Amino acid sequence: MLAALRLVAPGRPLREGLDRILQAKMGALIVIGDGPEVLSLCSGGFLLDTEFTPQRLSELAKMDGAMILSSDCTRIARANVHLVPDPGITTSETGTRHRTAERVAKQIDAPVISVSEELSLVAVHRRGHKRTLEPVGRVLTRADQALQILERYKARLDAVGGALSALEIEDLVTVRDVAAALQRAEMVRRIAEEIEGYVIELGADGRLILLQLEELMGGVEDDRRLVAKDYFVEGEGVDVHTVLDALAALDTESLLDVRDVAVVLRLPRDAGLDTAVQSRGYRLLSKIPRLPEVVVNHVVARFELLHKVLRASVPDLVEVEGVGEARARLIKDGLARLAESSILERYV
Repeated sequence: MLAALRLVAPGRPLREGLDRILQAKMGALIVIGDGPEVLSLCSGGFLLDTEFTPQRLSELAKMDGAMILSSDCTRIARANVHLVPDPGITTSETGTRHRTAERVAKQIDAPVISVSEELSLVAVHRRGHKRTLEPVGRVLTRADQALQILERYKARLDAVGGALSALEIEDLVTVRDVAAALQRAEMVRRIAEEIEGYVIELGADGRLILLQLEELMGGVEDDRRLVAKDYFVEGEGVDVHTVLDALAALDTESLLDVRDVAVVLRLPRDAGLDTAVQSRGYRLLSKIPRLPEVVVNHVVARFELLHKVLRASVPDLVEVEGVGEARARLIKDGLARLAESSILERYV
């Protein structure tokens, strides 16, 4: 659906053609794609195979039949076509044009656009889903509201992340602390995902929203991955991607319960929320500037737990693959600064 919305976003030629059809108070049925599966549903009409322009689209809409566009919307393949989808496919629509649009979109993997002559609405159908295009101003309002919510959630995520860092330094982390950090990170990711949908729907009008979103989301996905990587219990067929997929699959109600969030870490069944856990150190080591991820992996593979890395001396660190004396001092000094700043933030 998002791919289909990109084709009809403001600033795209197809959107201009749809706006012309609405201004002329006409209806239309448009199928995006001219492959064999589409043509097998076509009957009659005119073979055009001409370059797409918004003006041609609005003129061809004066005819009653459907229009067939190429998959990239650069050419108009056919016009005034009668579409014959399987009548056994269920549909919730009532108008002839809209019933046909829904059935075609369910039968074949191609976006189908219906323009309502009476209601002046444009609907995009794809794989059984329907999305009605809304005015740009309304979508912008929703996107602005979502950005404000994202800012508040991001501030809370930063606070939770800072508290987790201090607890890791002091080796006082519990399952509850880890689950709370993952919970906040997943909430922020879901809000950002919703805003991305608005950005796609806004097209050329969504540039500023996209810039704000990218600024707010800087580093969030990496932190979410590294928190999971620090604490999940390894097992056969289980890796950090499995954990993140399970986290993303939680419904909203489960995500609000830290117990359900903790389950995705594959901790032992008897592990309560106040059970102590220890960080492997991926997240804190990744906060040290100019320390490549491959070196972080080597350090964790050598020492296994963060508190062992914190106690390691420079000669101990030099023994790690890819770590020379200069980089060993960088790690020691970096962790010392992180420890100082994290504890100050927690207690001051």
